[in-house]
Amino acid sequence: MRILLTNDDGYHAPGLKVLERIAAAFSDDVWIVAPADEQSGAGHSLTLTKPLRVRRHGEKRFAVAGTPTDAVMMAVAKIMADTPPDLILSGVNRGANLGEDVTYSGTVSAAMEGALAGIRSIALSQVYSRDGLGDSVPFGVAEAWGERVLRPLIDAPMTPRTLVNVNFPAVPVDAVKGIRVAPQGLRDYGRLKIVTNTDPRGYDYHWFALGVTEHRPGSDDDLAAVADGHISVTPLHLDMTHAASLAMLERAYR
Repeated sequence: MRILLTNDDGYHAPGLKVLERIAAAFSDDVWIVAPADEQSGAGHSLTLTKPLRVRRHGEKRFAVAGTPTDAVMMAVAKIMADTPPDLILSGVNRGANLGEDVTYSGTVSAAMEGALAGIRSIALSQVYSRDGLGDSVPFGVAEAWGERVLRPLIDAPMTPRTLVNVNFPAVPVDAVKGIRVAPQGLRDYGRLKIVTNTDPRGYDYHWFALGVTEHRPGSDDDLAAVADGHISVTPLHLDMTHAASLAMLERAYR
């Protein structure tokens, strides 16, 4: 089995090294084509206004000066075009990709691009407990449970143009309660906060940051699963049509 690894944290990210060790349990034909630099929050964006440059770091290792979507497209359409991958794994992301995060996430979007290409694709993310950890984010749960989570997903029948989103909770390895298949949740809007500071010349600048997510007891979604100490496994699909509104809109135009 030929496996492509990518991410949105960049080619040198610690989570990609974790993913490489996980993938080695399934194949010795593992390729890396990842963004050269961090692309968190890039979503499903595609670079169209400037050229892309690819740097080769080894026989099966490449960094693309672009977005996660660029990296997957470059891998499938050029670098691995003669023999495309059988499986795309994106991650392990530094931080959660839960609920509406999937619409912003470069990690999940890389898996979306794989699904569009007809390739089995899985996004993996490691939740962490507090801000400011940088590269010291612990990936112990992803490392310990990654193979166990992926093995059924590699063999399971999947509907075309679907993908799977996996999140590992921010708990000690021995505190993980298991794996829970859960639907995508949705937080209340307004979790985003804007941190404002002033530069030495007296001009304000701003950082987007994320506020605290409140735990909602009794919910069965991915947010609740991870908050309860479970690994969440969520199937996603690329058809964003709201089928229930089709008839209503058709009537509106009569």
